[in-house]
Amino acid sequence: MKIRYIYLTFAMLVFLSACEKKLDLLPQQDLTEELVFSSPETTLSALRGVYSTTQTLEFYGSMPQVIADYMADNVDFIGTFPTLQQLNDFASVSTNSSVYDVWEIHYQVITRANKVIANVPNVEGLSDELKAQYIAEAKFLRALAYFQLVNFFAQPFQVSNGNNLGVPLVLEDFTGEVTYPSRSSLNEVHAQILKDLEEAVPALPSSYESASDTRGRATKGAAHALLSRLYLYREEWAQVVEAANNTLEQGIYDLAADFSFYNGNTSEDVFTIQNSATDNGRTGAGGWASYYMPASAGGRGDAPFSQSLIQAFEAEPGDKRFNLKIEGQTAGIDYFFNNKFPDAVNNSDNSPVIRTTEVYLNLAEALAHLSTTPDVQAIDILNNRIRRRAGLGPKSVLTQNELINALLLERRKELAFEGHRRMDMLRNRQNLRGGQASAAFGAPKTILPIPQREIDNNPSLQGQQNEGY
Repeated sequence: MKIRYIYLTFAMLVFLSACEKKLDLLPQQDLTEELVFSSPETTLSALRGVYSTTQTLEFYGSMPQVIADYMADNVDFIGTFPTLQQLNDFASVSTNSSVYDVWEIHYQVITRANKVIANVPNVEGLSDELKAQYIAEAKFLRALAYFQLVNFFAQPFQVSNGNNLGVPLVLEDFTGEVTYPSRSSLNEVHAQILKDLEEAVPALPSSYESASDTRGRATKGAAHALLSRLYLYREEWAQVVEAANNTLEQGIYDLAADFSFYNGNTSEDVFTIQNSATDNGRTGAGGWASYYMPASAGGRGDAPFSQSLIQAFEAEPGDKRFNLKIEGQTAGIDYFFNNKFPDAVNNSDNSPVIRTTEVYLNLAEALAHLSTTPDVQAIDILNNRIRRRAGLGPKSVLTQNELINALLLERRKELAFEGHRRMDMLRNRQNLRGGQASAAFGAPKTILPIPQREIDNNPSLQGQQNEGY
């Protein structure tokens, strides 16, 4: 990893100023590591600082999710950013600055989580229970960061059963010695994610006192839900069922009655990054609505509905999810834009990382794969939970494949504009853009390049660039 990234660990001494509980003890530049972990109060601020980093545009402030949409078939690219145009066209280069920023911010989350994990055990006055919990929260965030990284920078499990290169694993706190890790395999990275989440579960609470913490901090349910997604991507169906059920059995998750739940911290939210007008990543950098809302509503209007997605909705009139749109123009042309994230002025919309609906869809898809005939529970989830809320009637499925395809279609429509579509297509061995060879399953540029700056500064990465770059 580039030396600069390792030193970014110490940027925690700066990012405390952005934490929910601010420190007014000393100027930012005078905060030492000893002071940061000197009391239960400052330690909690350090942990909240890791959460604050996840708000950044390049982590879950919409940039990776927009990139995923540009590389799949739910949106059209009508923006002006050349780095995003490259990704949309599957013509990216290793010096793409947007790719570099995504890599950098994810390793910031990881290095800051590592520092919490390493230092919390030595905090005086902090109970053993809270020490275990804070470490578990940091491990959850580290697992989420690594999961996103390998989804973008490594071919999916289905290409070579996970034996392909993943990303460098950095698990130790930086204390002054510079190291140069090479890329671990996808299986090794997945194993570390699994280890972090399994170790986190026992120490995580099921809920917190406030709704925003219950939905915006790591919980048992959130860890189980992320595990269900990991197992889904690896086609480990029995484990998906177990993890999804473990989430739902927490008793605080359920499908919302309608589609007004976005930004509401309701039972629909399993883990949602909490944003506000003052803390959504870098000032002026934008957020979800910046890309998905038209200029008339304050956005950039860069990512409208694709014709393919419109056709998917119009194939069954009356789908209430299609109402989550707004009409607008770009260059005098009319488009439909997503309206799930309406605040293009302040970019205060929360970031939906894991929703209850996704957990049900994970469960149903796994059940469908485990049975050679249409699974009754999977059909019930499809018709009586997903489609009924969307205002659609029950769908008749006669075979296992029909059920799986029906679930994937509902998944596409339900989770549109939330960053899922690209990986859902790749793990199902689908072409990201019909008829385009460069977008075919396993094609080199369906994944991102390791940033050239990393390769130039880390001798262990030389010779480990992704194919095609």
